[in-house]
Amino acid sequence: MIDVTDRHCRYFLRLMSKRARLYTEMITCPAIIHGDRDYLLDFDSSEHPLAIQLGGSKPEEFALCTQIINEYNYDEININVGCPSERVQSGKFGAVLMKEPELVRDCFLAIKENTSIPTTIKCRIGVDEFDDDAFLENFISPLQEAGCQTFIIHARIALLSGLSPKENRNIPPLNYDRVRRLKRKFPDSQIILNGGIQDLNNIQSLYGEFDGVMLGREISKNSFLLSKVDEMFFGESPNVFSRADIVEQFIPYMETQLEKGVRAHSMTRHLIGLYHLQKFSRQWRHLLSSNIIKSEKDFSGMLELARKLDNETQDLDNNEFPLRQNSQHA
Repeated sequence: MIDVTDRHCRYFLRLMSKRARLYTEMITCPAIIHGDRDYLLDFDSSEHPLAIQLGGSKPEEFALCTQIINEYNYDEININVGCPSERVQSGKFGAVLMKEPELVRDCFLAIKENTSIPTTIKCRIGVDEFDDDAFLENFISPLQEAGCQTFIIHARIALLSGLSPKENRNIPPLNYDRVRRLKRKFPDSQIILNGGIQDLNNIQSLYGEFDGVMLGREISKNSFLLSKVDEMFFGESPNVFSRADIVEQFIPYMETQLEKGVRAHSMTRHLIGLYHLQKFSRQWRHLLSSNIIKSEKDFSGMLELARKLDNETQDLDNNEFPLRQNSQHA
């Protein structure tokens, strides 16, 4: 998620799950080619398994980016063909590329020819007036024939004119049935469901029908959900850490990053959802926006409040969630 899953967010989320597969923000090929590569691509080794998500439309740029990415030891390369933002459209990548399946195939092949890293596609079920099963199947077919094995499908169309990116995440109706039919059409492909996944009962009813599910914004606003993944889906021992324990583990990371010139808010903003649906969560949000935190001088008050909240509150919502059967997505 652009402006969300940066390296600080991923380090924080990894404290709650060692097994969930995390994704970078979408990074454009021109940015990698012409920008600060270490700043864009480097990550902490604890973030594995980690996928890098790319945006672009030129096969030659994907080939060059892949050669660069090979040096950074990612676990997956994902081509984003689902983002509906205007700045993405102007660069001719994201959801608008669904209208050119052969070009997307050529971009995929450019990556495949330059790496052994598994490469996947993230897309919508349709775009603008192209809103039927045939369009989606015609998009998937050349990619599958080219060797793509995994498709992450956001079960909404993208309306590139008239809706904002935020509206595109909510207004087009979900159509899980189309993704179900796609799975039946391509039974040998891994089909990962994305979009509108929040409720435990809903997830459990969907989980057996697909090869996995992906959560995005829900994790951003309610991050502690990740704390159940390793136990529920990898058979590991139940976690014994509290939210305050997570804060305590994250503080040394933040202090190290402050010494490197990173602003405190760039890191603390990812902790906003830690106490989502908890009693007194407003106190937590208020502290994270306080001058003490913004002054980048003292995190002790944050840990003190976290311990207090853990002692005084209980979950108001005990929903848990599954993600992906063999390599979870978040």
